[in-house]
Formats: sequence, C-alpha cells, structure tokens
Amino acid sequence: MTASTRAAEPNGRQAPSVGAHAEKTMNSTNPSSNAIPAGATGTMRALYKHHAGPGLMLDPKRPIPAIGPRDVLVRVTHAGICGTDRHIWEWDHWAANRIPVGIVTGHEFVGVVERVGSAVGDKVKVGRRVSAEGHICSWTDYNARTGNAHIARDTKILGVDRDGVFAEFVSVPEENIWPVHPKIPDHLAAVLDPLGNAVHTVMSANVSAKTVLITGVGIIGLMAVTVAKCAGASRIFVTDVDEKRLKLARKLGAVEAYKANDPKWIEKVRAETRGDGPDVLLEMSGNPNAIDDGFRALRMGGTAALLGIPSRPISFDLSNHVIFKGATVLGINGRRMFETWYQMEEMLLSGRLELDEIVTHQIRLEDFAEGFRLMQSGEGIKIVMKI
Repeated sequence: MTASTRAAEPNGRQAPSVGAHAEKTMNSTNPSSNAIPAGATGTMRALYKHHAGPGLMLDPKRPIPAIGPRDVLVRVTHAGICGTDRHIWEWDHWAANRIPVGIVTGHEFVGVVERVGSAVGDKVKVGRRVSAEGHICSWTDYNARTGNAHIARDTKILGVDRDGVFAEFVSVPEENIWPVHPKIPDHLAAVLDPLGNAVHTVMSANVSAKTVLITGVGIIGLMAVTVAKCAGASRIFVTDVDEKRLKLARKLGAVEAYKANDPKWIEKVRAETRGDGPDVLLEMSGNPNAIDDGFRALRMGGTAALLGIPSRPISFDLSNHVIFKGATVLGINGRRMFETWYQMEEMLLSGRLELDEIVTHQIRLEDFAEGFRLMQSGEGIKIVMKI
C-alpha cells in the first residue's frame, strides 16, 4: 500500500481520507489531461479472455468502446480482481459454460468520466470521478419497475456478458453511473461492487442487536464482518478453513473464529448463544458442508441470508433446516439498485468500516498474472490493479 494522502474537497479544504492507506483521489471537476475528443476513435490496453482455457491476455490495441446517446465513457484508474474473475482466469465449469471467449473481463472499478453521450443529463460531467453498478438492465420488466432491478430478467453483467473494466476505458449506461464521494479513496472506491454484496447481505438480515454467524471469510465474508459490526450486530462468529483469514476476522470484530473442520464448532457456538444457536446466518462460502453446518447451527426461527454460490447443485435437508426450524431464508444477489450504494457510502463516511487490511495489494495492470497468483496462493485477499 502507498502512504496515506488526503483529497481536496470542492471548497479547497483537506478532507480526511477513509482508511489508513488512502490514495489521492482524482479531481472531480477537471477532465483528464489527455481526454479523447468527442467522436474520436483509438485503441487502449485491455485484459481479455483470449481462448477457452486458463489465463487472460493483455491486448495493447483493443478498440476504445463506442458510446451511444445515453452512455458514459469512463477512463478506468483502478480495478479490483474478484472471485468471479478468478473463476474466469481458471476457466472452471461455471466459466466455461458462461463466459464468451474474446470478452474484456472485470467489473469492479473507479475512474473518471471521459466522454458522455448526447442525451446524458447534466449530473454526469466530464472529469467526474465515478464507479458504476455492474448489473445492467433495460429498466422495463416487472422487477426493475418495482424496486428490484438487481434481479431484472434481462440483466447483463460487466465483464461477464459485455466488455468489462480490466481496460483503460469502459462504456456504461448513464443510469448505472455512481458518483464517488471525494472522501472515499481510490483503492476503496474500486471495490464498491463486492462491498455492496456484503452490505446487501448484512442489511437484508437485519442484524442489529443479534448474534451473527458468518460461514466463509473470503473477501466478501471478511467485508461482512466489519459491515455487521458497523450495522450493530451484538456478537459475530465466523468459520473458515484458513487460519490467516480467521485471525483477520477476529481483528475486524469477530468474537470467536472456528475452524470449519472442527467437529465441535457447532456445539461451541451454541454454548455461546444460550444453547440456541446464532440468530442470523450469513452464508458466504457456497461450500455444501458450510451451508449444511450453518443451518444446523442456526437457532430455531432464525434468519439465513445466502450469498455464496455452490459450484454444482447440492443435497440439502429442507425439512430439518428450514421447515421444522421455522427459518427465514433470503437469497441474496448483487446489490439493491441503488439502496445498497447509499448504505455503503454512509458506512464508509462514518469511518467505522475497516477495509484496509482486506485490500492487501495494489499492482499495475501489466502485472495481472502476479495479481491472480497472489489470490490463488492466499498471499493476497483483495487485489486492486492500477490501470
């Protein structure tokens, strides 16, 4: 991480940075110094899926995306590598059946507005620092028109269904643009997408004054620890197989961290919760054993919010885990558009989220292979590439 700096507020005062390793944010009023003239074409550097197999390739001369009347061209400055990108890199079963060869990958980013379409409103200005919601829809189906656009049936995802953000430029519809508050540093603004997953999961489960069990403390599970603490959870318990991440979870606010392969951990967490079990289960791993154990630990009448995605269909004891238990089960997908974005902005500005030890590395785009190696080896947690 680089040394902490602070970004200037519009009135010229120095705004305190959010996090101990904040980088200087982009000026939110001036366009980038090497802006592309309207209507111009050119090339850019971009990481793309070059074949139906492991790895990505850096294309130094990818065409800069065209924009339509309601689109915004963003010059990407920082992009986060996430679990989905790792699936694409490794070309697992999911990726092989989901990802089109040739696509530019990546969906977590912050950047600066480079150009806007002719019909874009006054709120999106050239030079503004922005991120964006990566789920793109037409806003015409039932869910989109009734406050649930995050599960619209025509959703397309940046870096999965259309070209993404591991590139110098990305085109995003105006409706998806999120202006980034000047007090939020670039390395955190680049990971608003996964933070939003954690915030959506935690807030949906109504954790205030409740005991919370988080199964799986990968990137988003660790974020969920600090989010749940910020949201007023009384006590937080976590499970995982990685001792390093269990240790970090304790540092972020978990009162107990159990090895998932300890046959007595359910007995231990029940002993800590009046013998009943935790009030809330946040399942972040997608691991079949973790899902089963989490429901066995959950108290009767508890709430389970499920974000983790199993790699294949699983066997599940519906009768005992849900019906006889009287459990409330919530399926969590993406972020609520845009309720979750307002929530996580306020949490970040409160100073109560601890994310700097989760964003462990910042690397250059050219060093992308090292970024994926750090993620695969467990040496790194959240990797941010400087584009």
